[in-house]
Amino acid sequence: MPHRPVLPHFPAVRKPAPAAEPVSVPITEARSAVVVGGGISGLIAARDLARRGLAVTLLEAGASLGGCVGTHSVAGLTLDSGAESFATRSRAVPDLIEELGLSGAVVNPNRDGAWLQLSGDDVAAAAQRMPQTGMLGIPADPRAPEIVRAIGRAGAARAALDRILPVGSLARKESLSLGEVVRARMGDAVLRRLVAPVVGGVYSSDPDVLDVDSVAPGLRAALAKHGSLAAAVGAMRAAAPAGSTVAGLAGGMGMLSRALEEDLAALGVKIDTGVAVESVQRGADGWIVSAAGRTLSADALVMATDGPTAVELLADTVPELAAARPGPGPGVALVTLVVDQPDLDANPRGTGVLVAEDVEAVDAKALTHATAKWQWLADSTGPGTHVLRLSYGRALSAAPAGAQTRPSPVNRDDEDLFAQALADASVLLQVPLGVDDVVGWDVVRWVGALPSAAVGHRERVTAVRAAVDAVPGLEVVGAWLAGTGLAAVTADTRTRITGLAEQLDQL
Repeated sequence: MPHRPVLPHFPAVRKPAPAAEPVSVPITEARSAVVVGGGISGLIAARDLARRGLAVTLLEAGASLGGCVGTHSVAGLTLDSGAESFATRSRAVPDLIEELGLSGAVVNPNRDGAWLQLSGDDVAAAAQRMPQTGMLGIPADPRAPEIVRAIGRAGAARAALDRILPVGSLARKESLSLGEVVRARMGDAVLRRLVAPVVGGVYSSDPDVLDVDSVAPGLRAALAKHGSLAAAVGAMRAAAPAGSTVAGLAGGMGMLSRALEEDLAALGVKIDTGVAVESVQRGADGWIVSAAGRTLSADALVMATDGPTAVELLADTVPELAAARPGPGPGVALVTLVVDQPDLDANPRGTGVLVAEDVEAVDAKALTHATAKWQWLADSTGPGTHVLRLSYGRALSAAPAGAQTRPSPVNRDDEDLFAQALADASVLLQVPLGVDDVVGWDVVRWVGALPSAAVGHRERVTAVRAAVDAVPGLEVVGAWLAGTGLAAVTADTRTRITGLAEQLDQL
């Protein structure tokens, strides 16, 4: 069957930002800053410093900017290569979007929601709609019919004991994983069949590895206040703003990176890509940055790289960071398929599928049916053409070394992952997909993409912040400190850059 041509989508028009109050620039002399790293945290840092009157140079080792908020071209479509949405329970990203004049492009996902693929002899029968009343898969009502269906009567009965069990030391223990909290309160069935698939899809991680206070801030305090995990989840959901918990941009989240880049150019920020920084030193009058055979001097330095790179470059100036150096972690791969298959027009599994780790028939941990999730994308491709995103690998796992049976995506070539994605999509969507149905595909790999939320993360961040704060004119930002998610990175970066600017005012 000949393929219908896929037309590129038409990005939403960027409207000029409304006139904002001028940013105060208390610095009386022109000061300078170098930002190392052109991911989303580096772009935000450079913009906020430039808006405060600093002369800013941004250095990025790669060929493009945006990092995990980037784009790639598949079958003539410009698609997100990483983040495709942002959390709306915080004002961090919406405020930035408004400043950049992109508020008119904000869109909500399809309300049909995702499905959950559980293990079972009959794969189709083991799939169900994802319960909508919980948080990170933790149910607010363990006796609800959809919860009982997912975890069984025995699992639901065990989970219901949560309302009478004493809270004990869970609220007081210094470091605790999300898995420990859920298992202690609601049992293994809730953890394995509800929480683990959600956490695997969102954080590419095992709940027994993730720090509960990093991925669910306030949950333990709510548990202590309300006396049960279910009541805590219910209270936190009730307190959250109404509406969808995530949103996106018509045209893709890559528009955010492009808008930031355009704003940096308008602010006079000097951007150099393909430039790897070789060394940084703190001199008597500021910072000396060596890169690509040249030397830059600046009053301030912002390290917006991954954790290992930041620690390595700052080793001489801030030796205390060595103890907080994160490991590289296994790789995570995203396989994007653009397929011509009208049978998918019915959106057979809503906006996508989260997969329990014990589902033997599927290697993917999640599938996003992007054209079912985002109407703007469906409008641009037209009926019959669909964009599917399948993710592979867990950056953080509780399994002992050598115990994992599925190879890391880093060790699988693109063709192998493509074939696996076709097979997995066919199983998860219950629609056969073959090579002849594919209009285009691509594989994007993230190595050590999500190293930040392991147990003890808060303590490591505290130690890093204390060491960095002791060095004048220095700031370190990025997901390895802020945590996973665009909202967390945006809020943390802007807070830290405000502090750096205030410090420079006093110098």
